[in-house]
Amino acid sequence: MDVSANSSNTSLKANAIGMLHIVFFVVAAAAPMTAVVGATPPAFAFGSGAGVPGAFVVAGALYLVFSRPFTAMSLYVSSAGGFYEYILKGLGGVVGCAGAVVSMLAYFAVQLGIYALFSVFMAATMARFDITLPWWCWSLLVLALVTLLGRYKIEVSGLLLGVCMVAEIAMLMLLNIAIIASGSASEGLSVAGFRPSEVFGHGFGVSMVFVLGAYVGFEATAIFAEEARNPRRTIPRATYVAVLLITVFYAFSSWAIVQFYGPSQVQQRALANLDGFYMSAAEQLLGPWAVTLMSVLLLVSLFACLLSFHNTLNRYFYVVGKKLPAWRMLSHTHARTGSPHVAGLLQAILVGFMLVLFALTQADPYRIVFSWMSALAVLSIIAVQALVMMAAMRFFKRNAHHHSQLTTRVLPMVAMVGLMAAFVLVSANLGLLTGSDSLAVHALPLLVISMGVLGAISALAYRRYRLRQTAIE
Repeated sequence: MDVSANSSNTSLKANAIGMLHIVFFVVAAAAPMTAVVGATPPAFAFGSGAGVPGAFVVAGALYLVFSRPFTAMSLYVSSAGGFYEYILKGLGGVVGCAGAVVSMLAYFAVQLGIYALFSVFMAATMARFDITLPWWCWSLLVLALVTLLGRYKIEVSGLLLGVCMVAEIAMLMLLNIAIIASGSASEGLSVAGFRPSEVFGHGFGVSMVFVLGAYVGFEATAIFAEEARNPRRTIPRATYVAVLLITVFYAFSSWAIVQFYGPSQVQQRALANLDGFYMSAAEQLLGPWAVTLMSVLLLVSLFACLLSFHNTLNRYFYVVGKKLPAWRMLSHTHARTGSPHVAGLLQAILVGFMLVLFALTQADPYRIVFSWMSALAVLSIIAVQALVMMAAMRFFKRNAHHHSQLTTRVLPMVAMVGLMAAFVLVSANLGLLTGSDSLAVHALPLLVISMGVLGAISALAYRRYRLRQTAIE
């Protein structure tokens, strides 16, 4: 790949995407089919059972609280650095660098996990046609495709993600409607799933572990600010629409499956059939074709998720290139498409290296790569989001603004406390989330904190270096 030929630019393509494109990136990162079919069954089985729909409402409420100060601060931030830029403006360069490192850790980890999960489902699908390859081969093949698409105009990725998202939501809505219309609810339609006694009962913390993962791609509303049309209006609107869409759709879909199995039986049925929890309902109500289509759409969902996270991390690398002279090459953008293609190439090399390393160490793609990396990603992004709320409070305290005390102090404090509690909940349930009691798994929170400290130390070292260089000059 000829980098130099296309690297004369260092600016992303402005006015390239609108609100719907950004919403597609966020919801695609949330991966509707993957989150519903893959993540809610263990939430039902090991968490609060019938209370899972209400857990989505609680998580959605937390992120709506987060959204108000976040979007208020977006008026003063318009960079591809996403959460990093927010932390930088509110808490300074040292903490900002710590946040950037932890954010990159989150998106790098989640990609590794999803590449592994994609390979598991792809291998199972292709085995039906007597095509067998090692799991890592499928991972590297889809990595090549994602990297290629990441070089094109950002609106191309937005369009693809939109098509994928609509297909996933349409299939799940068809199942939801079939459950309601068939009258097959074993205990009758009810508000079961939203009653406080069910939502906040035994296992609520475990349910939240799985539910919070649906909001990992939330940052995309800020990541694409430089490329958005009229970002002052687009970013706030996209943020609220994305959070509401994720919350309402996931809560409704999980409520529908509660009605299908019955609130008193849903936990036992999930425990007995984690893999086929939704597939069994689809086959019974819609027929075998629905199971086949859902299997295909699950792969589509994972692919869309990978493309979304790939574009997100590319823009983090791009900002690093603009901030640090030693990494200037990462800020180069494609002369024709405006994409940060050099950052995409570096990211692909790093992801490919880690996938090969996992393969050489014979790590199980589902039990180790996907489970461990997903847990690391959720912990990392929650930690960064808590820093963003702290930064918002500090920023509005030190700068003139027209926002109310509710927006600048009360809501960010509530969101920060909620996110810190979520970090503790996830940390306390890592064994269940990953299916492992390994010491390495329980050390993941320490790894997140350590990477943040490393980022802060690096910022301090770079500051001292620049001061010495200035003194010499």
